[in-house]
Amino acid sequence: MRIGSAKLPELVAVIGVGVLGASVGWNLSRHGVKVAFIDAGQPGEGVTNWSFSWANASNKTARKSYFDLNVAGMATYRELARTIGPGSWWHPSGHLRWADNPADEAKLLKTADLLASWDYQAEVYTGAEVRRLLEPALTVPGDVPVVFYPDEAWVHGRHLVRHLVGQAVASGAELRCGTPVCDIGAGADGSIQTLVLSDGSRLDVNAVVNAAGPSASHVAGLVARHLPMRQEPGVLTRLGCAQVPVHRAMHAPHIEIRPDGDASVVLHSREVDALIDTGEDPAELARRLHELARHVVPELGTSHIAETRVANRPIPVDGFPSVGAVPSVPGYYEAVSHSGITLGPVIGRLLASEILSGKRDEMLADFRPERFLL
Repeated sequence: MRIGSAKLPELVAVIGVGVLGASVGWNLSRHGVKVAFIDAGQPGEGVTNWSFSWANASNKTARKSYFDLNVAGMATYRELARTIGPGSWWHPSGHLRWADNPADEAKLLKTADLLASWDYQAEVYTGAEVRRLLEPALTVPGDVPVVFYPDEAWVHGRHLVRHLVGQAVASGAELRCGTPVCDIGAGADGSIQTLVLSDGSRLDVNAVVNAAGPSASHVAGLVARHLPMRQEPGVLTRLGCAQVPVHRAMHAPHIEIRPDGDASVVLHSREVDALIDTGEDPAELARRLHELARHVVPELGTSHIAETRVANRPIPVDGFPSVGAVPSVPGYYEAVSHSGITLGPVIGRLLASEILSGKRDEMLADFRPERFLL
């Protein structure tokens, strides 16, 4: 089978079945490629399940090309929801952000103005309007400006991954869980040919996608590839609630809060992340998060801490994604990014197209793996 003039690979192994790996594999499977999903754990249970899972471009203004890629990611989500149905994974309810001091408030409003100049929807309300119109459970002061980004969303990453992988498996993909990759073998010409798994099994493959998240640098090392990564752990806590008192993702001062389904709320804070390096007990970190959240949403005082996890974020050393082929290792591709939730579907589409056609999309020009070649 061919796409245009390109011959389809017979088998592509996708290493890591979080949102990035699932998206790449699903897109390949739709075009008739045989895919083998390989994961050391279970699909969607890794860092995908332990991130704030906020689909946005408002926090991606450091580089215009990165902003544009994230905007494309949000558009691809809307397209994906039309294709597979929104289900329990897609929650396009917008995002709120406000500050509690003049300097941060000025920075927030300046960013909103910049985004508006880039044709990105940003609406400014007062705290009183937000409580009346959007989130009655908040304690935000009535005169504080609150920026509302109506096009943003939160995503239930584990549900999305299971949906995409389930569709791919129904189309003939293979799923191997609990089997880390031990070795990647190449032929005389240096091209990828084999994968050896921890259970001793061996796969003959034509291509490998490294979507291994925090383990991506290790997987890259199996093909003698240097992929420098940051070490930035983050802590996430889920609260169990009899009734979820918030309706959308929000960045309040000192704490991030979002719904996580009918009976759960997710909490994260960069300030609390900074305490991880001090060796503080994760249970104490969770209590700090809960206390910060109660100041913003008093109703969360009756909720209970259900689960907490400290997870390493998959961040290439310069903070930007590493996506595409590595020319020195034919058949080896990377899909590694901190913003995996926002970028998963668009990277999945663009990288699958590159694998199928050999053509490099200009949208990924600033994020090619070659920038890390030594």
